[in-house]
Amino acid sequence: MKKEYYLQLCDEIWEHNRRYYVEHAPTISDEEFDALLKKIEAIERDHPEWISADSPSQRVGEMLMEGFKTAEHAIPMLSIANVYSMEEIEDFIKRMQKLSGKESHALCAELKMDGIAVSVRYEKGHFVRGVTRGDGKKGDDITHNMKTILSLPLRLGGENIPDILEVRGEVFMPIAAFQKLNHAKEQDGEPLFANPRNAASGSLKLLDSKITAKRNLAVVFYAVAEVSGSHLRGQYESHHFMQKLGLPTLDLVKKCDTIAEVKGFIEEVRKVRPNLAYNIDGVVLKLDDLKEQIRMGNTGKNPRWAVAYKFAAEQAQTRIKEIVVQIGRTGVCTPVAELEPVFLAGSTIARASLYNEEEVRRKDIRVGDLATIEKGGDVIPKIVEVDLRSRPESSRPWQMPTFCPSCGSLLVKVSGEVAVRCPNGSGCPEQQLRKIVYFAGKEAMDIENLGEKVVEQLIQRGLVKKPSDIYKLSEIELLQLDGFKSKAVERLMNSIASSKSIAFPKFIMALGIKHVGTGASELLAKKSGDIETLSKMTKDQLLSIEGIGEKIANAVIEYFADLSHLDEIEKMLALGVSPQKMQIKTFHNHPFSDKTFVLTGTMERYTRSAASGLIKERGGKVTSSVSKSTDYLLAGESPGSKKDKAEALGVKILSEQEFENMLNIEGCVHE
Repeated sequence: MKKEYYLQLCDEIWEHNRRYYVEHAPTISDEEFDALLKKIEAIERDHPEWISADSPSQRVGEMLMEGFKTAEHAIPMLSIANVYSMEEIEDFIKRMQKLSGKESHALCAELKMDGIAVSVRYEKGHFVRGVTRGDGKKGDDITHNMKTILSLPLRLGGENIPDILEVRGEVFMPIAAFQKLNHAKEQDGEPLFANPRNAASGSLKLLDSKITAKRNLAVVFYAVAEVSGSHLRGQYESHHFMQKLGLPTLDLVKKCDTIAEVKGFIEEVRKVRPNLAYNIDGVVLKLDDLKEQIRMGNTGKNPRWAVAYKFAAEQAQTRIKEIVVQIGRTGVCTPVAELEPVFLAGSTIARASLYNEEEVRRKDIRVGDLATIEKGGDVIPKIVEVDLRSRPESSRPWQMPTFCPSCGSLLVKVSGEVAVRCPNGSGCPEQQLRKIVYFAGKEAMDIENLGEKVVEQLIQRGLVKKPSDIYKLSEIELLQLDGFKSKAVERLMNSIASSKSIAFPKFIMALGIKHVGTGASELLAKKSGDIETLSKMTKDQLLSIEGIGEKIANAVIEYFADLSHLDEIEKMLALGVSPQKMQIKTFHNHPFSDKTFVLTGTMERYTRSAASGLIKERGGKVTSSVSKSTDYLLAGESPGSKKDKAEALGVKILSEQEFENMLNIEGCVHE
């Protein structure tokens, strides 16, 4: 193995990274990119002396930080003053004219990202530091967490790379990543983030960069703070300069010579805003001439040469019909306002989370109130305020119920927590519903066709009270369900049977242990090997597992100290559930090796995620769409248009039986 080959692979990965995040035009699939990264990691295991700080493998280090150090900004990182009307923008332009003595100025108009401002420094083309804005003079050194952001190049590309480059930008959480994160928190019975900005801020300040890496943060840059040997003259030019170096920049930027062009840009942004994959809250206007920026200077905390035009949050008014309490699978009680339906920001809103009892009390929200709701930068609808003038005379302050609305248990408030909980974990119908839905979900036992509506019917008919009851279900019982005929019953029974041999980490996930997510489940599975060993591990043994902290260790101990949990696990094992131990398998010359698969339709013996895992385990790739490069289409029942396209392109179509025959070819597995 020559080092030149290793360096060539590194260059190839960085080039693909640039095409994906800067040009938005990837030339290889995610699976192919991951395969390249695995090659790098394999080489580095044999040659650790070759690893550099900007190796593609060094996105997430192993260090768990004790806290953040502060770092001073070489050039102050100021905040921009806000304006809210075109009149204020015109006043801003007049002030610049007065300061400069010139009648006109070109402005650079940019998106105002709703994220966390950061300053990033490169030396000799290598990323060396990331710092938050802080107080403008110094901020938190978040270098370790910045490295986990995939859109941030750890090494600059292009030609004429400057010796020193410090750029200013914004770390944000895409809307899709935010929704996924909040869904996971909801499933775990944890408080939700109010909006993507709060989620990004919380993720960027986590002390464990491994968790930050899972939050799918992104970054864009909009200004050059310091650069050696540059002849940059304008702000608009700076964006192209950064792009050429491989840095992600704002999607919409325009150089405006007149107030009419500024207005036109603002309206263009207003129109596309609902369709953006991330949140913005306005438009930033900057004097384009960089030398003139320096000459105009700052007022103290704001630059004189820039303003941020902020969009008013989209709002609507509606009546609060009722305030109900939802019970999560961990017993957390969340007040929710039932609203008279109203259309807002592209969707009809009929409910709004009130988060917790303290939030209701702080805003004095009551049933019957005329409430102002908004999305604004938020994805989750929220109540901004209520109109006290139109409040009915009969109105009374809302109180959290004393007893659980689902099971009647006395609600409790744990010291140090905002949340109120129902302590009746095993006897609360609502908690049981949430637990069973979670148990059957994709991240856990992956039982297809067992969604919330089906579980509701099973509970209502007394067929299922706890997860183990799923494995006692008969075909005759399932035929009692509304909309269930023989074929649907057969599919569900096959899916239940298939889940019995689920991977051990997924079984741990299915147990619903507080604070234990997919990453922690894998760590616990690898260390313990089986459920009996895991249930008997001490706190010291758990803490010795790298990546398992005090909170998770305590939660695991508490879970297995509950005899009802142990009894439930024993019942599942007795009913045939046999979690598969984690094994490291190496497949040599398997028919799936280097082959590209697309999956479609419904299979009887495999879920899609299970089939995908088996293909990848044997060296194959799974993509979502059929193309000329597809080798096999694995088609179950009702395959749809993908099968038609595969036939047109001459792609080999496999039945489930053919897939299984190829899957089980012997002589190529070593454990």
